[in-house]
This record gives sequence, structure tokens and C-alpha cells, in this order.
Amino acid sequence: MDWFTAPDYWLSRLVFQRALAAVYLVAFLTAVLQFRPLMGERGMLPVPRFVARVPLRRAPSLFQLHYSDRFFAACAWAGCAVSAALAAGADGLLPLWGAMLLWLVPWVLYLSVVNVGQTWYSFGWESLLLEVGFLAAFLGNDEVAPPVVVLFLLRWILFRVEFGAGLIKMRGDACWRRLTCLEYHHETQPMPGPLSWFFHHLPRPLHRVEAAANHVVQLGVPVLLFTPQPVAGAAAALMIATQLWLVLSGNFSWLNWITVVVALSAIEFPADPPSVPDAPLWYEVVVLGVAALILFLSYHPVRNMISRRQVMNRSFDPLHLVNTYGAFGSVSRIRYEVVVEGTLDDVPRAESDWREYEFKGKPGDPRHWPRQFAPYHLRLDWLMWFAALSPSYAGAWFGALVERLLENDRDTLRLLRSSPFPPDTAPRFVRARLFRYRYTTWRELRETGACWERTYVREYLPPTRLDRRP
Repeated sequence: MDWFTAPDYWLSRLVFQRALAAVYLVAFLTAVLQFRPLMGERGMLPVPRFVARVPLRRAPSLFQLHYSDRFFAACAWAGCAVSAALAAGADGLLPLWGAMLLWLVPWVLYLSVVNVGQTWYSFGWESLLLEVGFLAAFLGNDEVAPPVVVLFLLRWILFRVEFGAGLIKMRGDACWRRLTCLEYHHETQPMPGPLSWFFHHLPRPLHRVEAAANHVVQLGVPVLLFTPQPVAGAAAALMIATQLWLVLSGNFSWLNWITVVVALSAIEFPADPPSVPDAPLWYEVVVLGVAALILFLSYHPVRNMISRRQVMNRSFDPLHLVNTYGAFGSVSRIRYEVVVEGTLDDVPRAESDWREYEFKGKPGDPRHWPRQFAPYHLRLDWLMWFAALSPSYAGAWFGALVERLLENDRDTLRLLRSSPFPPDTAPRFVRARLFRYRYTTWRELRETGACWERTYVREYLPPTRLDRRP
């Protein structure tokens, strides 16, 4: 079938696949370096406890069949190895069927992680990586030209990511319709980056231009993805530019980067395509079957997208094959932060020597300037932002975090920027307090060197110690 393939997109496929493998590598490295204190056997939300109550059909995962920290580490490191091999072009050394199976390996491994990750893996970019990664397995390798239907399914993902995010904004917070949300967003976003302070202090008219441009790119431009070239490629390029702007303005894990990767597949790069044979019949049948499945599963995401009660970042099937996306349907006007402190005093008092734990990404010491971490994902730091919004978001794990700090747990302390106590010294008590944070002004920055100013609000968790009863 001549219409089945698009030879002119061979370079687009190559760039897309190598970039996607790099995102996979970051995702698996994040899992390797953080899983033990978060969801290991002694983690805050242990996987064994989760799989004991959630059946395989609801959360398909290799770890439903067997779990140990060593086995999880082996799977995560295997994901790193396969991702690195794919980034280096290992799929091009295999026959077509072998390349497809190789691309399915990181998908199966990461699906296994996400489906037992619980709150730590509840972010939209997890499902987005799985959805994109599944389709990547059917793009083929150098033995065939890229299949048109898979290229359009990737555009379908990009359309839902952008259009869904645009709709949730227009239906949600009124500040998006008034073009005023970005007067608050750069200050109150989950994890500011090194340039976020400067973005916040842009002139208000420019914030309105930012918001208006966001609506154009998310509500108008996505439709152009399904038009002929060069219009479709220009639309994708505009989305890439918007995502890179977001990369500069904050730390959003690999959300922006995976969106850029998908957009790259819609750009037709100028290059002479290599001569390849026609796609084998079995490959055409498999690809068309997958396309039919994706279209069938798109019913619920589309229904959600057009609903007045649209929800963000939800999966409608346990394999995360087709999902719904969205971001910042509401924007906080005030930033709150939970500050965790410990003391060595036997009796905790207000005047005790309370020492603050510093997190890697979330604001703490007002003089510590935010750092760039994305596309690496600091899961605990992100959840601490939600915990500051409401204690209900932290009910399942915050108590366990405090317990690990009281135990001076080494794996947990590795998630932090620094502990205020010597390596072999555990605090007697740990408490948490809620503060209101705001960016300093230009004048305050010059005078104090601090990018944040914080004000005590209330007690979040009273002084707590380990129960040492036998």
C-alpha cells in the first residue's frame, strides 16, 4: 500500500526516537535513585503493601508477580540500559520485529513502575511517556519507511495534550479569561526554576501577552497539526517554542521535553529519504490493528475533553494507552510552603534549637536561589507543594516521612539537599510549620540577597517523636 508509509519523514522518525529514548533514560534514572525511600520495602508507601490490596487487572505490573528492592533496582537499571541502547541506535541493528520488541521493553518496564508508584507516580507526564512510548514501538526502523497512521496518532496525542490544557484553563480559573494568571503563576508554581523570579517580575502587560499567546497555541494551533505541510510543521514548531519558554520559566519534570519530542515527529526535516523496501504485510496489519485500538480507546478522553466537567491527567485504561491531559486549570494566588524542622532537645519548646531540613528543589531558606532540575523529577519536592495546599494531599505519606527523619534514615536523607544534623545523629523531635512565601522585590534582593520573603502562618505538625515503647 503506497499510502501506508511516508518516506519523507524518515529523519523525523530518527530524531523523535532518539529523543524519546533520552526521556526514557531520565525517567528510569529518576526511578533508580529515588524508589527505596519512596516506595521500597521500607519506603513511605511500600510497593508490597500496595500490591497486596490492588489486583493485577487494575494495575498490571511485573511487581505484582514479585517484588523486592533488588528486583526493582534490576528492572530500573535494565530500563536505563535499554533506553541508552535505543538512544545510540540499537534498534537499527535489528530486524523490524526485533526493533519493535526492543521498543516495547522500556514501555513494559516503565508501565510496571507507574502502576505501583501510587501518589509518587500520579503525574500526567507518566501517562504521556507511556502513551508515546507505546506508539514508538510501531514506528519501525530503517527497514521500512515511517507509517503514516502512527505519525498521525502521535499528532493526535499532541493535539490532546495542548487542546486539553487550553480547554481546562478556559473552563477553570477566571484569571485565564482575564489574562491575569501569569501575574501569580511564576511565583506559585510547584517548583520554580532559576529564572522564575525574573519571569515573575516581567511587566504586567507582558504577562497578559504570555497568557493570550498560550490560548492561541493551545486552542487554535493544534487544529493545524492535521493540515498538509508546511503548515503542520509550522504549528508543531510553534508548540516547541512555547514549551522551551516553559522550560526556562520553571521545573516541570519532563512534561515540556516529552511534548517537544512528540512535536518533532510532526516536522518534515529536509533530507533525501533512503531507499527501503515496501512494508511487509504483517507489519501493516499490526499497525492498522493498533490504530483501530487507539481510536476505540479515544472515546473516553474525547468525551472528557468536551465535557463541562473536564478533569485533568486521567487514564481510562490500566495500560495508559490513551489518556487525558491538562495543567493549571486553577492558579494559586498565594504560595505556602511546609518547613520541616528537628531538634536534639529532650523537651521541645518554642525556644528550642529547631533546625531546618533543606529540600533540593522546593523553596526553603529564603536565600537559596532555585536550581534547574527538570527534566529530572524530584518527586518528594513536588508532593510537598501539594502538602502545603492541603494536609489531605499528604495524609498517606507525610507521617512516614517524619518517622524516617526521626530514624535518620539514610535513603530518605538522600532525597534532601541537606540535613541540619551530623550524619550519625537523629533528632529527638521533628515538627512542621506552614509559611507564606513571596518573591522579594528588586530592592529587597539587592539589600538582602534573598529571593524569597516568608511569613509564619501556623503549625502544620506539632513536635513529634518516635514511640519507643517495647
